[in-house]
Amino acid sequence: MSSTLIISIIIAYFLLLLVISMRSSRGAGNDSFFLGDRNSPWYVVAFGMIGASLSGVTFISVPGWVVDSQFSYMQMILGYLVGYFVIANVLMPLYYKLQLTSIYTYLEERFGRYSYKTGTWFFLLSKIIGASFRLFLVANVLQFTVFEAWNIPFYVTVIVTIGLIWLYTFRGGIKTIIWTDTLQTFSMLTAVVVSIILIIRSMDLTLGEMIGQVVASGDAKIWVFEGWQKENHFFKHFVSGAFIVIVMTGLDQDMMQKNLSCKNIKEAKKNMYVMSISLLPVILVFLFLGAILIQSAQFMGIAIPEATDNFFPLIATGGYLPQIVGVFFILGLVAAAYSSADSALTALTTSFTIDILEGQRWEERKLTRSRRWVHLGMSIVLGMAIMLFRAINDENVISAIFRVAGYTYGPLLGLYAFGLFTRLQVRDKLVPLLAILSPVLSFLLSHFSEQLFNGYQFGFELLIVNGTIMFVALLLTSKKASVS
Repeated sequence: MSSTLIISIIIAYFLLLLVISMRSSRGAGNDSFFLGDRNSPWYVVAFGMIGASLSGVTFISVPGWVVDSQFSYMQMILGYLVGYFVIANVLMPLYYKLQLTSIYTYLEERFGRYSYKTGTWFFLLSKIIGASFRLFLVANVLQFTVFEAWNIPFYVTVIVTIGLIWLYTFRGGIKTIIWTDTLQTFSMLTAVVVSIILIIRSMDLTLGEMIGQVVASGDAKIWVFEGWQKENHFFKHFVSGAFIVIVMTGLDQDMMQKNLSCKNIKEAKKNMYVMSISLLPVILVFLFLGAILIQSAQFMGIAIPEATDNFFPLIATGGYLPQIVGVFFILGLVAAAYSSADSALTALTTSFTIDILEGQRWEERKLTRSRRWVHLGMSIVLGMAIMLFRAINDENVISAIFRVAGYTYGPLLGLYAFGLFTRLQVRDKLVPLLAILSPVLSFLLSHFSEQLFNGYQFGFELLIVNGTIMFVALLLTSKKASVS
């Protein structure tokens, strides 16, 4: 596929985002940047959140994941529904009742300053890691499809990728993202559907015939009930899915910032319900894409790459299919990447400005100036994290994200659970230490699990273990007096 064509697609798409940014950010102030003036239409938020929830990781990694785990990812998606229900009926009413800009302010009101800062720093760490994983995926694809042939270093690719995101988000923040996410979600879903149609046509098959081949091949297997020690056993996937959504959406400033931009809790709940139900068919389509990629590779005699994140890019841009497939692939990839990275950058800026610098106490002009410097600083931090991840990553990106989330979001899960389901008060100054010990103990438990538990392997349920350790630690060190 022509490098010039790829660059043209990216430039055209970026210019469209810039136009939306300019229109949506007119008259935008700090309240617009942080909360979209609390006036976002719930249906626009819901549609845009589909893209933000999926990201470039889903676009690339989920189809590649089918090679090793078939459709078993759907077990986690069913668990997601439980998690979204908890968010809509437990967490969001609390956030709206307290009229929060940053959701971590709750920890200060419930426990104290040390707990508040601990929750904030763990979110910042989690989001920087997660966002850098996602952006690395996109930058890596752009590198080997375009810039490598031009002898452009990877760090330049990273700078360009992040620079474009910074440019259209630094003024309007969440007010802009609500609308750019809509375009990005539409572009991503269109790209994956068109790619499926074109790949099937290239094999001279009908949709029904392709579905038959996929089912016959065994790649469409969803349920895994045998071997409870396996990482993708149904119970592990289902329960892990519920808790992953609770922490990576409900306890995540990035995702909650969009919900908090809705007019009221009633509309925010509508957004959450519609978005969660819509994810089921959308993820199924992505998994189906992975299955037909396998069929296509076998049909054309192409070896499946060992790094399955490169599978879809290889088929789409490697000259094996009509060039139009590559066009839609690049469009979908860029749309998916920007839909999650832009909101992550905005959330990092919001949390650091409000929670760490405590900018809500400043006058408007100082807050605006500081917020813009933080926005730039967070862009640089993400770039550095991407370079670090490139040096150490050796596994499928979506798997890496969930695995890291098990360690970094665990303390947050334990803190919020303790605050919501007990009336005890923590020893506030001990919380930072407990939040560090919890993931350390979880890591040791996971590392020696096969020896300790007769071959048992921890999967994504390690998040639950981590949160439980944190909860128990808080319980054992709590004060006797209940919260008034």
